[in-house]
Amino acid sequence: MNANRGYAQETRLNDFAPQARAQALRELVAETARAKSPRPPVGDAVNLHMHTFFSYSAEGRSPTALAWLARQQGFWAAGIVDFDVLDGVEEFLEACDTLGVRGTAGIETRAFLPAFADREINSPGEPGVCYHMGVGFVSGMTPDCDAGILAGMRRQAEERNREMVRRLNAHLAIVAVDYDADVLPLTPSGNATERHILAAYLQVMARAVDPVRLWAAKLGLPAEQVAAQLNDGPKFQNLVRTRWMKRGCVAYLPPGPQTFPGVEEVNRLTLACRAIPCVAWLNGASAGEQALEELLALHVRLGAAALNIIPDRNWNIADADTRRAAVQNLHRAAAMACALDLPLLAGTEMNSPGQKVVDDFDIPELAPLKPDFRDGAAFLYGHTVLQRARALGYSSEWAQSHFPARRERNAFYRQIGERTPPGHDAILRLRALPANPSPDKVLSWIN
Repeated sequence: MNANRGYAQETRLNDFAPQARAQALRELVAETARAKSPRPPVGDAVNLHMHTFFSYSAEGRSPTALAWLARQQGFWAAGIVDFDVLDGVEEFLEACDTLGVRGTAGIETRAFLPAFADREINSPGEPGVCYHMGVGFVSGMTPDCDAGILAGMRRQAEERNREMVRRLNAHLAIVAVDYDADVLPLTPSGNATERHILAAYLQVMARAVDPVRLWAAKLGLPAEQVAAQLNDGPKFQNLVRTRWMKRGCVAYLPPGPQTFPGVEEVNRLTLACRAIPCVAWLNGASAGEQALEELLALHVRLGAAALNIIPDRNWNIADADTRRAAVQNLHRAAAMACALDLPLLAGTEMNSPGQKVVDDFDIPELAPLKPDFRDGAAFLYGHTVLQRARALGYSSEWAQSHFPARRERNAFYRQIGERTPPGHDAILRLRALPANPSPDKVLSWIN
């Protein structure tokens, strides 16, 4: 393949126009075939938590671009997770089929957990608020009776965003960001995040007569410090977020029960879509995550059936004592999840500059969990492929009737994931299954 042409096509994978993304993928696949380029070998790497540009991607990657990345990197399985929307689900799964990648898709949001209203969980400085997930979605469509939940999540996020911009404009006084004109164009479908708002302010402030002096005044920092960091994109963005958007800062909005949907509400939407409610683990340092047995037991009662982990922030820590404690917390959480039959799902997020494309599960801190992360990927892909083909996923009535216990159900979908190759052919073959097949029939059909 011509290197320049290939680069141009890969760039167009991130075009905001879906037709342009689809055409770029077709061209990449065709040119790869014509050039008889060997496919990168599929290894053990998995990343089931990659944000697309439908919420925020640090590199501006679309669902199609992430599927291409997974193919080029030889991922065993790949999954997207976006904040408050399901806009990229079908695109990602279809691209994965085309490229022969095991694909999964999910959603993430902040939700309120009343039983922990007085304890911080995994949203720093916000008691009762937790990052929460649904995984294993196969469509962006939701049942009519529950569509309002998803619409409400998006509406609440936009209301918070607009209030944040209003506060920041009042704080800056001499420059302002227009939410509709400056923020929304940075997104392909109008789902802006805090990071899009930050990007808009960076653009507006860059046009100021003396941006260093202006930033220094509005951040309350010496001009020398601002000048030294202004051109270091990731570092400066984190600095601005810390000074403007975190707890106690000018644009911070204190949360409450009405600020976010309830965990039960998010789970109801997830289950209505025959997907899987999933607990999101941070690092075990908060009061809520220290009460891990209580927290996980509550989540399980509310319907959770998996645990998501971002491994890198649980070991890649400079301070040795903090690192040691974080690794201990990680393994404690993994052991408790195993005892509760909650598969482990791992990923890197990729929604902040500098985050890894994929974890190295062979490092000493993660090596003991490598089989669990692989099993979790197989489990989630197994659910996804059966739900897409025949609506026989983990949360279906069929699954619940054949496997009332989570352990046996987990094992079945893990086998499906291990045995089912990625691609269109597998979906077509599973669609040819007879009506109401037994689990043994499904497994033998795959073989």
